[in-house]
Amino acid sequence: MNKFLSAPIIINSREFFWINQPVHFSFEKDVLTIDTSPETDFWQRTYYGFRSDTAHALVTERKGDFTFSIKTDFKSKTLYDQCGIVLYQNNDNWIKASVEYENSDFSRLGSVGTNLGYSDWATTDISSSISTMWYRLSRIGQDFLIENSTDGAKYSQLRMLHMHLPLVDARIGIYACSPGKSGFRAKFSEFSIGSCGWAGPVSS
Repeated sequence: MNKFLSAPIIINSREFFWINQPVHFSFEKDVLTIDTSPETDFWQRTYYGFRSDTAHALVTERKGDFTFSIKTDFKSKTLYDQCGIVLYQNNDNWIKASVEYENSDFSRLGSVGTNLGYSDWATTDISSSISTMWYRLSRIGQDFLIENSTDGAKYSQLRMLHMHLPLVDARIGIYACSPGKSGFRAKFSEFSIGSCGWAGPVSS
């Protein structure tokens, strides 16, 4: 039995709001399309030293535990082009998961957890022929589970992590960005949310 029971979300301006609104975007038949602006990104300090808080994100606030999922379709063409799921609290505390374009042969499926102003980056290489990915983000208190799927049915664990900033309302949604000199087109659909389907820890 599938524990992840969720309901479709209708994207509207009453519940969702932009962080770094893109110049070009559209809603049509429950599909959000974003044309990313060049030199946009979410990253904080680690290794590279720079701080960037310019990625396009559309988020909504949710209390309590939940499972949130989306589908992404993308036509990446430049190094580090990316689009995916996001939890964005402020510029020093957030989570993102996406496929980041590397070259015509492979891209990097991965996630970034940013706690108290420092980002990390965990990845695995996948074929750049993949242009569709589903993501699922589940919350239990301060802990989060990120999963991904290539068919929207079978999901695999991508990451489990803890957010240090105390959360009441979690800002969850989608994001897209192009750290390079040119943008790309990303599409988001199948927005859904429901009670948390992530099983809690089993006591010994």
